[in-house]
Amino acid sequence: MIEGVNLTGGELFVLLLAGFILLCVYLAIRIVPQSEKFVVERFGRLRSVLGPGINFIVPFLDRVAHKVSILERQLPNQSQDAITADNVLVQVETSIFYRILEPERTVYRIRDVDGAIITTVAGIVRAEIGKMELDEVQSNRATLIARVKELVADAVDDWGIEVTRAEVLDVNLDQATRDAMLQQLNAERARRAAVTEAEGQKRAVELQADAELYAAEQAAKARRVEAEAEAFATEVVAKAIADNGLEAAQYQVALKQVEALNALGAGEGKQTIVVPANAIEAFGDAFSMFKGTR
Repeated sequence: MIEGVNLTGGELFVLLLAGFILLCVYLAIRIVPQSEKFVVERFGRLRSVLGPGINFIVPFLDRVAHKVSILERQLPNQSQDAITADNVLVQVETSIFYRILEPERTVYRIRDVDGAIITTVAGIVRAEIGKMELDEVQSNRATLIARVKELVADAVDDWGIEVTRAEVLDVNLDQATRDAMLQQLNAERARRAAVTEAEGQKRAVELQADAELYAAEQAAKARRVEAEAEAFATEVVAKAIADNGLEAAQYQVALKQVEALNALGAGEGKQTIVVPANAIEAFGDAFSMFKGTR
C-alpha cells in the first residue's frame, strides 16, 4: 500500500509487469545513425551487425558491444626514411584515407587500426622506393602512389577496411644530395646550350651551302640560256648565208664593225679613234646591203 493510494496485490503485479514490458521494448529497440554500424554480441560472441535505422535485439541476451563509425578517415601525415635503388636517402611524407566496411572484422581482428595501417604503409613505401632510382621517384610519383595504394589495400583487406586514397605528399633530400643534383642540373643545361649552339651553326652552314648551290644553278642556267641564244643566232646566220650566199655574211661582218665603232665613240672623255682604211667602204657596204634587204 502506498500512502494515499490503495493498491491490491493484483494491481501491483500488473503495474510491475507493464513496467517490465516497457523496459524490454526500450532495450529491444536500437536506432543506428546513418554514419555508424553497431556490433551486437550474445554471451560474448558476435551475434549481428546493425545497419542504419531501427533495429531489434533480444533484451538481456543481446548487447551492443561496439559502435563503429563508417565515415572516411584520414590518418595523420607520416614521414619515413627510404633508400632508393641508386643508394640515395630520401624522406617520404605520406597520407592515407580509409573507411571501415565490415566492422565485425575490424573489431575482432585488429586492436589498433590506425597504428597497423601506418606501419603497413611505411613498410610498403620503403620497399617500393627501394626498387626505383631517384629520378624515377621524382618523375613517376603517380605510379608510386598507385602502387602504394594497391599494396596497402591488399594488406588491410582482412581487417574489413577499404583504402580510398593514398598520397605521397613530398620526397625530401638531404642538403648534400641537393647540391649534387644542382651541379648535375647546371651541367645538363650547359650541355643543352652547347648542343643548341652547334645545331644552329650547322644549320647556318647548311643554309649557306644551299644558297651557294642555288646561285651556281642560276648562273649555269643563265649561261645555258645565253648559249642557246647564241646558237640560235648562229643558226639564223647560217641559214641566211645558205639562202643569200656571201652577201649575207658580208652584211653581218659590216654590221659588227659598225657596232664596235659606235661603242668606241660613246666612251667618256677625249679619245683618239683610229679608223681603218676600209671603214668607209664597210659603212657603204653595210648601207647598201641594208637597202638591198628592205
